[in-house]
Amino acid sequence: MFTTLCNDIFRQAIEDYHRYDDVDAPVVNPYEAGTVEHLLYRKNWIDTVQWHLEDIVRDPEIDPVAALAIKRRIDASNQERTDVVEYIDSYFLDRYKAVRPLAEARINTETPAWAVDRLSILALKIYHMQQEAERPDGTDAHRAACRAKWEVLLTQRADLSQAIEELLDDIEAGRKYMKLYKQMKMYNDPALNPVLYGRSK
Repeated sequence: MFTTLCNDIFRQAIEDYHRYDDVDAPVVNPYEAGTVEHLLYRKNWIDTVQWHLEDIVRDPEIDPVAALAIKRRIDASNQERTDVVEYIDSYFLDRYKAVRPLAEARINTETPAWAVDRLSILALKIYHMQQEAERPDGTDAHRAACRAKWEVLLTQRADLSQAIEELLDDIEAGRKYMKLYKQMKMYNDPALNPVLYGRSK
């Protein structure tokens, strides 16, 4: 199943990152460029680095200049994340290009790749909640609460994986169809963000 591939690669990327546990560690993608596996690994690596940047920027003692630099890095990461999601959707569009939707075919609320995006974030939640559930310096109450949350997250992953598989089955059978809409983010575009284009006046 496609989601089994996703979950395995996401787990691998998270574990690879935590060998260094450094937001500046170079990514060494083990999969061949141009493959969906390469995109999935890259997608989760971006998410993992951004997860830790979000932790760092919440340090109450952080230098404001450093915080701003991290915020801008997170903005750039969000753009890269969006780009990779769209590349994954392009993979699905090519995969199902020969399918003729049925007359009654319906469109889904999100594309397959944006659902996979949620699966990637869920993999990070599962990993870090398990870390908290096993934290040696945590109280028994803390570990028990985190273990309960971890179990819920595992159920979420199973449910989301099933929903993605059902969506892909529906697209392949022509019961649903997909469209790829570019995200058209405005805040990074100097022609669309009034704070940025106002500076040129």
